[in-house]
Amino acid sequence: MGHYLVTGAAGFIGSKVAELLLADGHSVVGVDNLNEAYDVRLKHWRLKRLQETPGFVFRRLDICDQDALREQAFEGASFDAAINLAARAGVRPSVADPHAYIRANVEGALTALECCRKFGVQKFVQVSTSAVYGEGITEPCRENQETDRVLSPYAASKKAAEVLCRSYHCLHGMDIAILRYFTVYGPAGRPDMSLLRFVRWIAEGQPLTVYGDGSQSRDFTYIDDIARGTVRALAARGCDVFNLGSDRPVVLLDAIRTLEELLGKKARLVFADRHKADVPGTWANISKAKALLGWSPQIDFAEGARRLAAWYMEHRDWARTIRLD
Repeated sequence: MGHYLVTGAAGFIGSKVAELLLADGHSVVGVDNLNEAYDVRLKHWRLKRLQETPGFVFRRLDICDQDALREQAFEGASFDAAINLAARAGVRPSVADPHAYIRANVEGALTALECCRKFGVQKFVQVSTSAVYGEGITEPCRENQETDRVLSPYAASKKAAEVLCRSYHCLHGMDIAILRYFTVYGPAGRPDMSLLRFVRWIAEGQPLTVYGDGSQSRDFTYIDDIARGTVRALAARGCDVFNLGSDRPVVLLDAIRTLEELLGKKARLVFADRHKADVPGTWANISKAKALLGWSPQIDFAEGARRLAAWYMEHRDWARTIRLD
């Protein structure tokens, strides 16, 4: 069995990746600084579940702190691979606080890469985002498309991390898989993402804000599928980029109607201007991940939305008070 480092282990995706590795019998050292970029109760809820699982060790630290990462995570660990999921995520918040995104997403990736180099960890998975495709994209997005027209500091920071990874592959021979995620959703998801907010607003009879006219589409991808693809990427060789998406974009207003049916309530729609950093649509070409990783999504939007709504209703006593900003 393998021994893995998962950064951002209390995060939405990091916790699910760690869960899958543990379920397969591997051991995991999880790193997270438990910052308050969003409601930290969600992070503690996810972390508690991991800490109840044999084979999981948690280290609370900031991956930008190279000394702490080296001393508390890497020394004596002999990792088979590192999966870097620690990040500041979200397009709109990055416009308000770009420095935090550059530090976490660029400096953090560099620190993790440097520790891997120093301790002989030759396999690295770096998480990126569909936001790197930016404006003027041809859909569905292919991994070899231009990514020089990003619309947000978040996307720019992730593009910079991708370039750093390529340099470490060229200089140090590390096997690196770069994963571009497309609109991940599911139970205990990030509260700044649209679907959890929509569920909350519909269930509680609160106004539901739609930025733009609602005709924009998103390649919503269920959390379990994303985590499976991330684990599959551990088998990749060389340095390569993979889209992980559903390949089934959903129009935003259609997603809202699906949630209305699941929750048995109508949404109180309020329309606002589209944010300049938002793209009109996302759609992943996933043929490369299918061919080289043997991965394809298994959970369609109807089932994923049902699971998200069910999770919210089960945990409604505290989920209804989650901070959404």
